[in-house]
Amino acid sequence: MPKLWNETIETHRAAVRDAILDAAWALVAERGLMAVTMAQIAERAAIGRATVYKYFADVESVLAAWHERQVSAHLRQLAEIANRPGRAGRRLESVLIAYARILQQRGEHGPDLGVLLHHGGHPVEAQQHLTALVRGLLDEGRGSGEFRADVPADELARYCLHALSAAAAMPSEAAVARLVGVIMAGVAAG
Repeated sequence: MPKLWNETIETHRAAVRDAILDAAWALVAERGLMAVTMAQIAERAAIGRATVYKYFADVESVLAAWHERQVSAHLRQLAEIANRPGRAGRRLESVLIAYARILQQRGEHGPDLGVLLHHGGHPVEAQQHLTALVRGLLDEGRGSGEFRADVPADELARYCLHALSAAAAMPSEAAVARLVGVIMAGVAAG
């Protein structure tokens, strides 16, 4: 097949997949996690039910794919923040604030969604990627004397991320900012 034809097919498949994922999430937001069916997803996406089944076996697999897409987007966003110019400390603080906001939004969806979506290999890989990102900033900041050197950077990265998990229950942006301030104080040199 010509290259253009293959690219067109792949673009179409990606668009159909995205339509299914977007429709599923819109339905979950409207009706709740347990009230969504494959037929509703097909209707909302304006595609045939057989087509939805061609891409996904069940609602759980649709939502898992939606979650994987969201996590990948979040990781790209956090990496972009981490790679900006400037001091490592300021970039780490920006990454932690951005991640805290992600956790805060996730907390709004309730525990049922987390239980459904946080299984399998993707969340583990994403957490490893995030830990490496934070560890890299900590290593960089150690070189300039910004961060403490008496604790291994891997342990400090895990401290940051575990402490930040409290952001899911934070009631406001001010509370998130205070939490990040406490974490930053915990990793600061001297």
